Amino acid sequence: MLKKLRQITVIGLGLLGSSITLGINRSGAGVKTAGFSHRAATRRRARRLGVADMIFDDIRESVAEADIVILATPICIFEDTFRTIAPALKKGCIVTDVGSTKVLPHKWAKKFLPKHTYYVGSHPVAGSEQRGVEFGRDDLFDGAGCIITKDSSTNLSAAAMLKKFWSLLGCRVSTMTPQQHDKILGNVSHLPHALAAALLNASDPKQLKFCGKGFVDTSRIASGPANIWADIFYTNSPNICKGIDGIIKELLKLKKAVSHKNRNQIEKLLQTAREKRARLIEYKVSAREIQ
Repeated sequence: MLKKLRQITVIGLGLLGSSITLGINRSGAGVKTAGFSHRAATRRRARRLGVADMIFDDIRESVAEADIVILATPICIFEDTFRTIAPALKKGCIVTDVGSTKVLPHKWAKKFLPKHTYYVGSHPVAGSEQRGVEFGRDDLFDGAGCIITKDSSTNLSAAAMLKKFWSLLGCRVSTMTPQQHDKILGNVSHLPHALAAALLNASDPKQLKFCGKGFVDTSRIASGPANIWADIFYTNSPNICKGIDGIIKELLKLKKAVSHKNRNQIEKLLQTAREKRARLIEYKVSAREIQ
């Protein structure tokens, strides 16, 4: 099926975008890679680093011959990007993205993309706190999970094509609805970032120099780009707020036990968390997601 592909265009050449084009080139699939960035400086660096076969200065030109277009920009840019590229997309083009939320991108795609194209959501769960085209890696997606989102209007052939594509880059692919995606990722990805940010914002800078590795590990994800994460929080606010409410409930239970010096209850709450994490690590090791 992938033999039918001649060109894949990536819009946004940060860590994820450049890693996609580099991964395609490494795969030996024989597909031309094209890239576009809104920033001229990024386009210059991308050409110098050779992250794609072609780097375009015009976004519509970049997608005109593409069989697959992948949006790898901050999520809140998607809406305008769909509107901008719509007239240039050829019949049968598959449009996807790497955004961390999916309900709104599906909505925007239905509103702006032409009927002769196919939108399928994608979320490769890979990356780091680093950003920029210079951090692109052709092995970034090796062993990573990737969630494809589809609803009742999704073209099944397009979804199957994207499953093969992400598998080619090394991903383990699963499928769910956009609503399921945003609910689940709101709890296991977006909520931890909110907690890491809150932990740091509640800390006294003068005291932080005395922290150990535990604090550093717990707060690591707060190093993510603020503009990227602001978009994620903005586009998944109901699920994140529900998760924050759940955390507040658990913190109040722990606070009550601590304030009443109820040692048995404190130990019970801590042991419950310890056992949950043990089961999580056991699963991740068995799935070969961690060693």
